[in-house]
Amino acid sequence: YYQLGIEMGKGLARLGFTVMTGGGPGLMEAANRGAREAGGRSVGVNIVLPFEQAPNRYCDRVVTCRYFFVRKVLLFKYSYAFVALPGGLGTLDELNEALTLIQTKKVLHFPVVLMGATYWRGFLALLEDMVKAGTVSASDLKLFLVTDDLNEALEHIRKHAIEEFKLLKKPPRPSRWLGEAAYPARDG
Repeated sequence: YYQLGIEMGKGLARLGFTVMTGGGPGLMEAANRGAREAGGRSVGVNIVLPFEQAPNRYCDRVVTCRYFFVRKVLLFKYSYAFVALPGGLGTLDELNEALTLIQTKKVLHFPVVLMGATYWRGFLALLEDMVKAGTVSASDLKLFLVTDDLNEALEHIRKHAIEEFKLLKKPPRPSRWLGEAAYPARDG
């Protein structure tokens, strides 16, 4: 999965995205590393924890939060896509937050991709059981793509983020909290 994280980070950077992770070790590091290796921007939104709190060395910029809800606000406010690699409770928390915000139309329906179909099998089974119990709508299962295919994931993101949000029409606005300088003035 680490290599998949690197390749996903590279692919997202090549599409023109800043790769933003929790900034920690493991698969977050892999995605940040891939972005940096591809010449893209790599950001970590770190959280103060009793363990795993040091940001990984592949982050160009790190923002440290004390509370998880602040980190989630930052992750979703600045996102046009959400990719979940196999992870733990924090990954599930952020994934479910993303799906809930999309489902309730609190954020625009940006693409959500779960990489590693075998890993996510139990999560999908739980959601299907919830549909049967009537606690989740069957249409909620269409809020995300589950795949092992990197090219399919990147094409899904290109189509549902770049095309739908018309991201190629205008450059992204710089973000002060990410430490980005203002873009130079354009002629004409």
